[in-house]
Amino acid sequence: QLQLVESGGGLVQPGGSLKLSCAVSGFAFDYYSIGWFRQAPGMEREAVLCISGGGESSVYQESVKGRFTASRNYAENTAYLQMNTLKPEDTAVYYCAFVRHPSRAFCSEYEDEYDYWGQGTQVTVSS
Repeated sequence: QLQLVESGGGLVQPGGSLKLSCAVSGFAFDYYSIGWFRQAPGMEREAVLCISGGGESSVYQESVKGRFTASRNYAENTAYLQMNTLKPEDTAVYYCAFVRHPSRAFCSEYEDEYDYWGQGTQVTVSS
């Protein structure tokens, strides 16, 4: 079965950086998109970024624009979320999500578009 395993979360000081990984295994599709979502305490889960099967990235939160970058390594079947200049308000559980799509440009901010989810990884930004 298809699985997504996340890693890279942890505790970081304001202004620091983290790089999250989302390793995909057991997939049998040529094209897929990876969405990145986060959920802060007491808040609804929100879409942050998405990277399409063709490597095109979409940003869904203005607050992370210029600080967060999504990428992927096709040979390793791994997607990455580079987070720079982290702020306390970035504290949340971060999730990656998978969806197959024949369009290399497809991305979505809607949770119900995705079929598989990572287990989540905690990111805490605090002095």
